[in-house]
Amino acid sequence: MNKNTWIIGFTLFAMFFGAGNLIFPPNLGLDSGEYFWPSILAFALTGIGLPLLGVVVGALDKQGYIGSLNKISPKFSVVFLVIIYLTIGPLFAIPRTASTSFEMTVTPIAHTNSNLALFIFTVIYFFIVLYLCINPSKMVDRIGSLLTPLLLVTILAMIIKGFIDFGGNAPSQSAEAFTSGFAGFSQGFTNGYLTMDAIAAIAFSMIVVNAVKATGVTNANKIFKQTLLAGLIAAIALMFIYISLGFIGNHMDVSQEKIASLTAKDQNIGTYLLTTMADVGFGTFGKYLLGIIVALACLTTACGLIVSVSEYFHRILPKISYKIYVIGFTLISFILANQGLNSVITMSVPVLSIVYPVAITSVFLILIARFVPTKPIAQQIPVAIVSIVSILSVVHTQGWVKMSFIDSLPLKDYSLEWFPIAVVTTIIGYIVATMVKNQKPIVYEKD
Repeated sequence: MNKNTWIIGFTLFAMFFGAGNLIFPPNLGLDSGEYFWPSILAFALTGIGLPLLGVVVGALDKQGYIGSLNKISPKFSVVFLVIIYLTIGPLFAIPRTASTSFEMTVTPIAHTNSNLALFIFTVIYFFIVLYLCINPSKMVDRIGSLLTPLLLVTILAMIIKGFIDFGGNAPSQSAEAFTSGFAGFSQGFTNGYLTMDAIAAIAFSMIVVNAVKATGVTNANKIFKQTLLAGLIAAIALMFIYISLGFIGNHMDVSQEKIASLTAKDQNIGTYLLTTMADVGFGTFGKYLLGIIVALACLTTACGLIVSVSEYFHRILPKISYKIYVIGFTLISFILANQGLNSVITMSVPVLSIVYPVAITSVFLILIARFVPTKPIAQQIPVAIVSIVSILSVVHTQGWVKMSFIDSLPLKDYSLEWFPIAVVTTIIGYIVATMVKNQKPIVYEKD
């Protein structure tokens, strides 16, 4: 394993590690009580395992997910990827990184949340993003060798102090949903799944593969190996931080009255735990330390998303240069970060809820086809059915049209109602494929 692999791995870690990834683990740790370990390991299984799988599967075809999804259907590939890149890019996730940074850095330190302060902050924020992203090959080096070490050092400082301050306490009292080890596993599994990082993996895989190629690696098997190693580096770093933050949250003494008060005020409990951790550990400096961590986490995620979106659209519409896409998407993100973000989020969450099951289903179908002879129809059937079920489920959940049968689907309570359907329709797809004679098995392009 060479230096470049480490840099790419740390870059991938930083791109995945957004502000939300800071908040989820301590909250889960607090809720899980005595069932901490099954809860946090299940969280890692879906919150880290699925994204890692998503990145690695993207390296199976030399064209990445564009090539793999084209094997299912060229039209599906374009529509699906455009929706993914726009939703997790300039129309939702990138503006949110800026607004989250502002709310957790400027607001608590300067005690202001005025529109002017937000405008000034986002000008500086997106100027830095633009500077880092205008050259994608340098972006990997700058994040992997400069920003990520700084991010890791600041997080480690808070984690070490958190262990000292809270590690000796008794575990917290389990929340109502955590009645057993299996219940804790189920809650952790669902919470990790709901981070939706697997969607970002589809976007980030292109950056990782291109970064590996930029080091001079051209052999398909070596590209896959280096991508896997980089993914494992990112996964191990995420695992360490998730378990550490979760463990500290698990040993923080927060009364049920305080939790009820935070819930009544619609305040995020995970944010409260992080703020408390920083205040107890570092006093007044704590809010600055937490601000640095959040700003770096959001900045690196925004850079990864800008580069991913710009590279994808330059690939399908090459007449417009990569730099123009970077400038355009950065500008759109800047505008949305300053106005109408709540309405954008309201529209984006249902879209993400539809594409997420389709994304995970597609990743597993591509992986299966790598080892089992697969005709296109075997992939098309489960993707089509899962897409329909996801759309109907979101329509029902949002209250647009009530369909009572949706609530009776297995695993609906865990937002996994699509999973049994994906398994069954995949089996049906392979059975149907044996009867289709005019299709040849899918072959992924390696060189």
